[in-house]
Amino acid sequence: MALYSAAAAVLEGLERGAGGVKALVFNSRYPLYALVAQTLRYSPVLEELLAGAALLRAEKKLSPQLAKVLVYELLFGKGLKCGGRWKALARRHRARLEAELARLKVRRKVSRNEELLAPAQAGDPGAAQVPRYVRVNTLKTCVDDVIDFFKREGYSYLGKAASVDDLRALSGKKFLLDLHLPELLVFPPQTDFHENLLYTSGHIILQDKASCLPAFLLSPAAGSHVIDACAAPGNKTSHLAAILKNKGQIFAFDVDTKRLATMNTMLMRAGVTGFHLAQQDFLTVDPADPKYSKVAYILLDPSCSGSGMVNRVPVAEAAPSAERLQALAGFQRKVLSHALSFPALQRLVYSTCSVHQEENEDVVEAVLQEWGSAFRLVDAFPCWPCRGLAAFRGAESCLRASAADTLTNGFFVAVLERCGAGAAACSSLPAAAADALQQGKGTEPGAAPKKSKRKKQRVKE
Repeated sequence: MALYSAAAAVLEGLERGAGGVKALVFNSRYPLYALVAQTLRYSPVLEELLAGAALLRAEKKLSPQLAKVLVYELLFGKGLKCGGRWKALARRHRARLEAELARLKVRRKVSRNEELLAPAQAGDPGAAQVPRYVRVNTLKTCVDDVIDFFKREGYSYLGKAASVDDLRALSGKKFLLDLHLPELLVFPPQTDFHENLLYTSGHIILQDKASCLPAFLLSPAAGSHVIDACAAPGNKTSHLAAILKNKGQIFAFDVDTKRLATMNTMLMRAGVTGFHLAQQDFLTVDPADPKYSKVAYILLDPSCSGSGMVNRVPVAEAAPSAERLQALAGFQRKVLSHALSFPALQRLVYSTCSVHQEENEDVVEAVLQEWGSAFRLVDAFPCWPCRGLAAFRGAESCLRASAADTLTNGFFVAVLERCGAGAAACSSLPAAAADALQQGKGTEPGAAPKKSKRKKQRVKE
């Protein structure tokens, strides 16, 4: 019963503008995303059914949001799992609701539930083409074992993608190894693994490809000290730990207690060790503190407009105002400059899930000018197809991503390295990215990835 009430609370929060789907779900202690997303997809259909069956008139204590969740689960989901009064209520009205559903299908001249959904109900137009990306958590398993697991579940593995068009053509139960990132599997859009054993056990992380770029390009060496400055919900932190092979130290900061608690659970499930979570505004962290004297890498993914996020559920979000963008950019410049003040810093990755130049190229340009010749932009991933906007000299070294061009969320990434006295040897390509490019040259499209030499925990069904 608590699960359905929590899902209803998320729907109510969306209606009053308390936050986006992911933020509201993240703040709940229940795994709600799939249930909330599907209820939203079917929302117009559910409203018709509720009206036709007069359910809200008959059950005056039942909120519209909870009614939608219960009816979705009863008619379109996996069946009600709760007990008590909600199950009794659903049973009382089941026949009437099923009759309304049958009449609706006759009126619409359809036979399947999915056919009741209008194209506009699928969510953001970009979501129809953005695949489901699955990052293999190499702290617990390896790519080959995960591929074998999905094969046993009836999926067909097509090998390594040769182009973005290969990803775009995915359908049914087919999947590929990504063409850029060596531990990323790609499935058709709307594939849902939130209840899959590999996800619930931490063997895989459901993470958009663009969101994997910051840790991948930061590429900290095993044994390094790393800061994840704005860490929650923790996907990038777990990715950093995998790159470090759990050898080193990660200092992760976030200001929200509840988010940190959820993040701690997620990291433990992913098998991450050697991390310190701190409920602290990163701007208040003292770079001169001896605790951070060995921090050579910083991943900075600050608060932003989120304008690049592709919604897989039909939730309209207003574009940020000019005043909002100006305020965000001011904060982003401040936090980036603060991050560069850590004395042992060698490489920093700045990223946002924004499409706006004000939060991206303009921020990097302003901070680089402030720091003079102490840091430089690195052309970190030359094979990436989309580059920064020509806002200033060197902007082409930055990376951009979009649903149209890279089949990902809209994203921006810039890699900065220290130069001059005290800098480590500057390389134009971090080790992980260099390895990926080398592997790409030696791996034929469609070939299975090479076996890992490291001993891994095998995935069991």
